[in-house]
Amino acid sequence: MQQHTDAVPRLELKHASKSFGRVRALANGELVLWPGEVHALLGENGAGKSTLVKILAGVHQPDTGELHVDGTPRRFATPAEARDAGLAVIYQEPTLFFDLSIAENIYMGRQPVDRVGRIQYDAMRDEVNGLLASLGVDLRADQLVRGLSIADQQVIEIAKALSLNARVLIMDEPTAALSLPEVERLFAIVRKLRERDVAILFITHRLDEVFALTQHVTIMRDGAKVFDAPTSALTTDAIVAKMVGRDLETFYPKADVTPGAVRLSVRGLTRIGVFKDISFDVRAGEIVALAGLVGAGRSEVARAIFGIDAYDAGEVRIGDKRLTPGRPAAAVRAGLALVPEDRRQQGLALELSIARNASMTVLGRLVRHGLIFARSETQLAAQWGARLRLKADDPSAAAGTLSGGNQQKVVLGKWLATNPNVLIIDEPTRGIDVGAKAEVYGALSELVQNGMAVLMISSELPEVLGMADRVLVMHEGRISAEISRADASEERIMNAALGQGPAPWGHAA
Repeated sequence: MQQHTDAVPRLELKHASKSFGRVRALANGELVLWPGEVHALLGENGAGKSTLVKILAGVHQPDTGELHVDGTPRRFATPAEARDAGLAVIYQEPTLFFDLSIAENIYMGRQPVDRVGRIQYDAMRDEVNGLLASLGVDLRADQLVRGLSIADQQVIEIAKALSLNARVLIMDEPTAALSLPEVERLFAIVRKLRERDVAILFITHRLDEVFALTQHVTIMRDGAKVFDAPTSALTTDAIVAKMVGRDLETFYPKADVTPGAVRLSVRGLTRIGVFKDISFDVRAGEIVALAGLVGAGRSEVARAIFGIDAYDAGEVRIGDKRLTPGRPAAAVRAGLALVPEDRRQQGLALELSIARNASMTVLGRLVRHGLIFARSETQLAAQWGARLRLKADDPSAAAGTLSGGNQQKVVLGKWLATNPNVLIIDEPTRGIDVGAKAEVYGALSELVQNGMAVLMISSELPEVLGMADRVLVMHEGRISAEISRADASEERIMNAALGQGPAPWGHAA
């Protein structure tokens, strides 16, 4: 057990419970945070993490339980009380005033004033510039927030917390929308905060981040703490097993399949200023990963293949059929399906029912005498829900009520209902919990065993290494390397993604 020289924890929560009507969201929430420690809070969606965080932040009040901050009993009736006690929450998507400066956002509602009530802008800017410099970031107090990246907006939220003398910083999925360099910068900032004895609660679905950054892990399941231990004593397999409540024989259930005929053929695909001379094949029974840094052009290639975006040169074939550029409907008829990266904006109609979303791509098959029968939609949703282990009791409920992992399953089922020969899936597990990830991987493995060809775009290198038969790496709009499963490693993929010249372990396409 990790030893702490401090007499009392920075924060301690014991036996917390919270119910909303007949739903018990938190049964036994427990957490101990120490100064200068990054503590991971893990669990599947619905495990109770969000409810626990909202109790700490003063958004919800617990039905039972005890909370101590620096040894003093506390109970927060409002978020302002939690903030005044030294607790700050950094959410995945910051909420800032875009048309105000960084300094004005940080000091909103508490600007320093002189004797006659005039705001002391110079003092405010100097203080904020000092905070930003201490975090090692290239931002200025007088910059407008509008146009700044999500990563920079998170830095502003962190600076705001420090200006309030926050002693506990809660970071809820802070890396979900960040590129790799932005994640590395955030980690450097978190390590600086550790040196200041800030206690940090880090919530993530990415297990590689747990081992890279944290010192202790607490795991929740079904509204209760089920396990905690020093990170150094754990393995990925042990964490996964504790989170899902069962042993997983393998997290990446990649089956060995002998590739068959070419199902997707791309030759010389070019869109000026976006990507150039993209050529590759994907065969039946094969998962080909398209890897690379954010901005390399991977999603743009997928959109062009499917016909959403136009291209200037090249051709795409499904089997022996050449696709007409800019015609997604023709691509679907030829046997191509695309699960987009942003499922909430591009993959689902959140206000419509689960059944309607699941059947949206095949409504023509369900029409009888000009009418769509709810029973047909429900049967289709039930069929794919069973195959993909969808956790939803009522197919008439809005898709927006589902967890991220179950939303992804609805999008996947919607496209599989078209009976495609080729599936393009963009960031298949972004923002979903580890249990749902394992189920998505299992579904992909089953699909290729049944002869489907899969093109998988992913920024998660463990996912690429675990599931792909071949890896195509993109750098600045070109394929910089093709790497076999046997030769693939994180270092080789990253070197190619960074454009580190021709590699002896692969070949330029």
